[in-house]
Amino acid sequence: MVPKSPLDDPETAAFAWARFRRLMRWMMLVTITMVIGSMVVLYRSNGLVSVHFYIATALGIGFAMLLMSALMGLVFLSAGTGHDDAIIDPLEDEREP
Repeated sequence: MVPKSPLDDPETAAFAWARFRRLMRWMMLVTITMVIGSMVVLYRSNGLVSVHFYIATALGIGFAMLLMSALMGLVFLSAGTGHDDAIIDPLEDEREP
């Protein structure tokens, strides 16, 4: 029988997803700050090269940072709620000496 996940409880799930959204809001603020900072540094070192260069750089930095923070946030959500422990490990018997 598959153990029940803590995320099956609506109250626990609501708390976990609220925490995830809060983390993503903070990471959006950090990402915007980093994108603006990198644009300033690039402009100071290179001047006005091409608007496409700045657009591509901003999108690349923004997408990479938000994707990484979303994936790490999901890892924290899964581990923090105990969802990772609600599995059946078929190799558990083989590991015991």
